[in-house]
Amino acid sequence: MIPDPNYFEGIIQRLNTGIVIVDQVGHIQFWNQFMKLNSGHDREDVLGKSIYDIFPEIPQSWFQKKIDTVYTLQHMAFTDWKKRPYVFRFPTTRPITGEVEFMYQNCTFSPLLDEEKKVAGVLIVVTDITEVAEQTLAMQRLTNSLEREKREQQKLITKLEEAQNQLLQSEKMAAIGQLAAGVAHEINNPTGFVYSNMGSLGHMVEDLMAVIDVYEDQLCRNGVPEAQEAVRQAKEKYDFDYLKEDLVSLVKESKDGIERIKRIVEDLKGFSHVGESEWQMADIHKGLDSTLNVVWNEVKYKAEVEKHFEDLPEIECIPSQINQVFMNLVVNAAHSIEKKGKITICTGQRGDQIFISVADTGCGISQEHLNRIFEPFFTTKPVGKGTGLGLSVSYNIIKKHHGHIEVNSTPGEGTKFVLWLPVKQPEIETEQEAAQS
Repeated sequence: MIPDPNYFEGIIQRLNTGIVIVDQVGHIQFWNQFMKLNSGHDREDVLGKSIYDIFPEIPQSWFQKKIDTVYTLQHMAFTDWKKRPYVFRFPTTRPITGEVEFMYQNCTFSPLLDEEKKVAGVLIVVTDITEVAEQTLAMQRLTNSLEREKREQQKLITKLEEAQNQLLQSEKMAAIGQLAAGVAHEINNPTGFVYSNMGSLGHMVEDLMAVIDVYEDQLCRNGVPEAQEAVRQAKEKYDFDYLKEDLVSLVKESKDGIERIKRIVEDLKGFSHVGESEWQMADIHKGLDSTLNVVWNEVKYKAEVEKHFEDLPEIECIPSQINQVFMNLVVNAAHSIEKKGKITICTGQRGDQIFISVADTGCGISQEHLNRIFEPFFTTKPVGKGTGLGLSVSYNIIKKHHGHIEVNSTPGEGTKFVLWLPVKQPEIETEQEAAQS
């Protein structure tokens, strides 16, 4: 037995889903209880009327295109709440937040065919998807929040790693400084007495030669022929004239060598500045000279060093840190030169700032690498030849000194770094002054 059509309509009216039937121009032909409850319009008020009049907020061109598509293709069309949150503006209470907003909806547009298999209308089914949508959005917000936290944590971890490695680099430099100072101190004592002894030895050699000259003179005047002949043979055997000349030369060269050792020791002590971690006035040229002497073994086989120093005032700085920057720049310059080249160091003053430039005739730096040279751990050197921290540490030291670094480079021609430093460090504002300004 086929049930009464009113039976099916009763079921449709009680569905928790919106059912609307419109013709090709959008006139409403059917309207169920769900649509009445959510729109506030009775069935009798909307039948035969344009859906665009009942819901003026509907984008008409888009909605009409859906209807035309169904009529033309006789296929179902679909709208998803993610792309279009709602078609009909029905107020609803959000299950997650409890706020009253609009109902999220999925809508299907299906063709209704007559006996001749032609489209007689479009069945629009409106599904309330608010709860699922809210849960999905809440999950998405949580996921996005977790992703943001993850990115922030990763940034923090990266910064901590940078800080840790820079701290290790600073500690390593401090340890090298302590070692250099210790070595300098240990070398200084024996060097001191050897230098003193060499001075005494020089005088003694001069005196000894004077005595020998007297002996020779007296022997030539008063000596018996046999004695003179014995002395002559001995002098010839041992090449006395050469020994006499070379002995003086050896003493002089040894004394020069000891003086060189003393200068290196002094430069080691000046470079390390052990115990000097406070701001103080310092001579930049002394720092450059001591640094060059300390790293000379890295430079002397690679480059000729030219210095063009202008008169500079002492500047307020932490000398050991500034010397570390000089060392990084000079060693990098030497490493960039493959065979033989030139390193030019210039200084000068412009207003209340001084500059130190270090230019080389090395291989240069490409533009893509030039933008990254101050990044921690970035290096173009082969594995095991560099940590990628030298320029990063140098950048932070100069920044700490309220200065800045300029760099220009041409691949195949060379690179030039220019350090700018204030003569006097700016006064640090107190918290109270900063709050008032």
